[in-house]
Amino acid sequence: AVVIDGDLRVVHRSAVQFDSELPEFTEGGVHIHADRLTVTSPVLMWVKALDLLLDKMKGAGLDFSRVAALSGSGQQQHGSVFWKKGASETLKQLQPDQSLHQLLQDSFSVRDSPVWMDSSSTQQCQDLQAAAGGALRLAEITGSRAYERFTGNQIAKVCASQPNAFQDTEFQRISLVSSFAASLFLGGYAAIDHSDCGMNLLDIRSKKWSEVCLRATAPHLDRLLGEPRPSTAGPVSPYYVHRYGFSESCRVVAFTGDNPASLAGMRLQQGDVAVFKNGSLTRERIRNECAGGSWETFSAALKETPLGNHGNIFYFDTMEITPAAVGVYRFDSDDSEVSSWSPQVEVRALVEGQFLSRRLHAEKLGYSIPGTRVLATGGASSNREILQVLSDVFNAPVYSIDLSDSACLGSAYRALHGLLAESGVSFSDAVEKAPEPQLVVRPHPTAKQ
Repeated sequence: AVVIDGDLRVVHRSAVQFDSELPEFTEGGVHIHADRLTVTSPVLMWVKALDLLLDKMKGAGLDFSRVAALSGSGQQQHGSVFWKKGASETLKQLQPDQSLHQLLQDSFSVRDSPVWMDSSSTQQCQDLQAAAGGALRLAEITGSRAYERFTGNQIAKVCASQPNAFQDTEFQRISLVSSFAASLFLGGYAAIDHSDCGMNLLDIRSKKWSEVCLRATAPHLDRLLGEPRPSTAGPVSPYYVHRYGFSESCRVVAFTGDNPASLAGMRLQQGDVAVFKNGSLTRERIRNECAGGSWETFSAALKETPLGNHGNIFYFDTMEITPAAVGVYRFDSDDSEVSSWSPQVEVRALVEGQFLSRRLHAEKLGYSIPGTRVLATGGASSNREILQVLSDVFNAPVYSIDLSDSACLGSAYRALHGLLAESGVSFSDAVEKAPEPQLVVRPHPTAKQ
């Protein structure tokens, strides 16, 4: 969580770590199932995390009565929450003497939700593309071919594999993670925001749900999703007024995905490249295995190994979209697969491999080096050695904002804009006083070679 003042200065930060503070739920914030493709998270973990977060903020002395507006973000279009029948009445009648976790114990028909890492809906993707008339036609309708991570295909799998839970889902709401979080603050179901509708379900031209995609996904899905809407706001639930001291006039601005929120936080300019999908879970695993759990040792390995890593390269813990691969693969300079390296080579192979994959993808989208700056965000953006590898791979200077969590910062900016938008103020004008990204590293002179 990030709080900004009227001059767009960060005046408060708080966070909840799933592993250390909510260890009873998961390891790493998710459940990775036996097939390694199915990945879920307990919805009640997110609810309890919000309880802890607000308690932390209150304990740190934050005066919630001064909060004029709030917004937030959730996993970019790749996660869903299935509200159980009766949940809408529970949301309307939240009792401030109890925690959200206590109040919402029985409010979800699917207790473990599919999330952005889930890649288990291949059959549903094939069915959807067939119904739409092929991958190209589906891309023309929804903006992309069918991807396993996209929420429409995950919903179709839940419908097929958990029919009783699906039948117990309340009409007028399956939420995205983002609209679910907004619903908690509103005390009622929040609409899915247009900016977070990359679900293989929205007709991107009409901005309405595609009938052919809905029919191919699940019965009565239009009634379960509600109408998608552009960013809207509503008053904060009385629950937060009485439990935490929020003002009754505090506005809830539509939550969105972490990628749009990061874009808002980074305020990209023409020609910028932003890097925020950055493989942190794999880096943490390699840190634990090859660097004794120490980021200092991990960073030292990057310093001590040469650019290019003598051609050694490493891929992938979890299923990727680009490239479509999963599993641990190590290749040497002759493109031969090998079984192991020294810990130092392994560290650089991982980091260079992650960023080379992103550069290759960027080049397919038209990326060119001259005049480009790379803006980095996410947890790794505070690690100078990782950013140096990023700079070398892209052969471009790397910039970062003071706050590594640009999604939180962007959400705060969106909350501010939500207060001003009705008077016609543009987003860029609303955040014109925000600090500019700062240069962190430049590429090594031999990086291009």
